[in-house]
Amino acid sequence: MEQKQPQTSPEPDRGLLDALDSGFAQRVAQVDGERVAYRCGGAAGPVVVLLHGISSGAASWLPCASLLAAHARVIAWDAPGYGDSSPLAQARPLAADYAWRLEGLLQTLGVQPALVVGHSLGALMAAAYAASARQLPERLLLLSVAQGYGAAGKEAQASAVASQRLEALAALGVEGLAERGPARLLSEAADAGAQAWVRWNMRRLNPDGYRQAVAMLCGDDIDAYLARRPPRLPTQIACGGLDVVTTPPACAALAERFGLPFSLIPDAGHACYIDQAAATARLIRSALPAGH
Repeated sequence: MEQKQPQTSPEPDRGLLDALDSGFAQRVAQVDGERVAYRCGGAAGPVVVLLHGISSGAASWLPCASLLAAHARVIAWDAPGYGDSSPLAQARPLAADYAWRLEGLLQTLGVQPALVVGHSLGALMAAAYAASARQLPERLLLLSVAQGYGAAGKEAQASAVASQRLEALAALGVEGLAERGPARLLSEAADAGAQAWVRWNMRRLNPDGYRQAVAMLCGDDIDAYLARRPPRLPTQIACGGLDVVTTPPACAALAERFGLPFSLIPDAGHACYIDQAAATARLIRSALPAGH
């Protein structure tokens, strides 16, 4: 299908890109013979691991991670098939496959997280990690949770979501998806800088990695993982108050099903950690275990 060629919007502020290189630079680890790209910020303190969603990457966390750097050592990965990270071998991976790669990365780096934060599809990965990791984080924070469509009875919805996303990719290409991204991922009040940052990160999507992630979104279910998480692992859920993707009622219902604390991030759309970076950073700091 011929792809439309949208006009290119302005790039992010040069200072933001300079900060990405100086304070949140990319590194690459070898995990079971596969590349895993990640970014680090902060030099000391508890380890906070940040997992991005389906339309983003490690770099997208910069505004939020910069606010955490004085309090924690922050590690944000590029999930398999994103950035310079090798894709998974499976054409239709499950969240558990991403979680296995994440555990391999953390073992390679020799760190045990105080807190794992998963946003959107990253929340599904984080839940899978918590369900099976040999070295558990001390706490889990799930933001604007993508719950998946793999449960019994959701087959029609899964098929519709997969078709919608893959047809949009075929028609618009990565550049087209990036141009329309801010309207869906941010609140209407988001400033031009936040919009530019969403587009810049979306332009770096790998189509094949995105297709794998769509398959995981439509073929897996977060309830199965949360049901298996250790009871001793404190877990909380939060959502942007203006999120139209993973809506507050949907996230609140998930929290209620599992008896988990739930909170809203005021004035934030789906990409809450970009839309309201300071408020999201405060929430992450408050989720750190006592004594950190």
